[in-house]
Amino acid sequence: MKLLIISQYFWPENFRINDLATHFSDIGHEVTVLTGKPNYPEGTLHSKFKEDPKLFHRYGNVKIYRVPMTLRGKGKVSLAINYLSFFISASTIGIWKIRHQSFDAIFVFGVSPITVAIPAVVVRKLRNIPVFLWVLDLWPESLSAVGAVRSKRVLWTIGRMVSWIYKNSDHILIQSKSFLESIKKYCVDADRLGKVVYFPSWAEEVFGKKSAFVQNAICRRDDMFTVMFTGNIGEAQDFPSLLKAAELLKSNNRIRWIIVGDGRAHEWVLNEVNRKKMTDSFLLVGRFPVEAMPSFFDCADVLLVSLKANDIFARTIPGKVQSYLAYGKPIVAMIDGEARDVIEESGGGRTCGSGDYEGLAKILIELADIEPEELAKMGQRGRQFYERNFDRLELLTRLENNLESVISGKSIIM
Repeated sequence: MKLLIISQYFWPENFRINDLATHFSDIGHEVTVLTGKPNYPEGTLHSKFKEDPKLFHRYGNVKIYRVPMTLRGKGKVSLAINYLSFFISASTIGIWKIRHQSFDAIFVFGVSPITVAIPAVVVRKLRNIPVFLWVLDLWPESLSAVGAVRSKRVLWTIGRMVSWIYKNSDHILIQSKSFLESIKKYCVDADRLGKVVYFPSWAEEVFGKKSAFVQNAICRRDDMFTVMFTGNIGEAQDFPSLLKAAELLKSNNRIRWIIVGDGRAHEWVLNEVNRKKMTDSFLLVGRFPVEAMPSFFDCADVLLVSLKANDIFARTIPGKVQSYLAYGKPIVAMIDGEARDVIEESGGGRTCGSGDYEGLAKILIELADIEPEELAKMGQRGRQFYERNFDRLELLTRLENNLESVISGKSIIM
């Protein structure tokens, strides 16, 4: 199978699409990625890419075509231009770059922005190649949820664009069952058999084993109860509520917070930590490659996930939930909706509602007093649930079977 992956983000940026591309390449398929220049999340060009871009034209056996684009920068205007520049560049320069390549299917990594699917639709119309769109973020709702777009007219216009993208995608894969309600609003044939298929995220293979990556940012402290958050530090993750919970626990010298990641709200969080005089208990250690995450997880007692209170966020399962479950560490979640249901059903953690910082603080006090053996059992229950519901190899094999079935002219395998 010759697979074209279209994604605005790709290695050396840390996204699950890297793992998907590597897996398909490793099992013998020919994988090509059409992407942009790495600048997520800082908004500036990746330093090693800047030094020698030629080193980033292949990822193992995966061939990479990169298109010019405006970098993310720091403001909303520059981010909007970044989104716009990628899909225009990929739809023109990108398609020209791959003009001599043949493909059996196109797979779109549909995190924000959904405009990443436009180049795929263009290729589909030019070459009659089936498009699989993996929707990981709901547009236009998510734009409204984080306050990026407030104009009803603009949101309506974006909604029309989304409808066009869905109409021209052969199959829409959704990471959460709750996404279906929103997809139906914009997809006229959503009820067609095989049009919309549930396809959740998984944890990269690295989370199933001990890490060989050695990090020196933090160490295990058996005298401390370590709460660890990993990933994007942004608007959706509701750091104001996390900081309120940390402030309630400031007098508890046993509890420390470790934040591993980066994002647009990083500077604000750092300033608030300094202002609230919590630098000893609330530590931001920066961004590290996904390969380093297990070595950080080893230093944690519980792993933290949070999202703002919003109907759209309540339909989302952050990818880190699968990573946390896979590693077998207890999860603490300040979250609503399907993600909260998954964690509670797994028995692998404790939850409170989005924005309930008092509830979060209470949970952490209670877990800090639990024997390590009981925490280990909680984490093991989460791991077992992961194996039953989100196993990496099973999900990727299912995707492979679906792709090959459609390519051969058969129906998609549910």
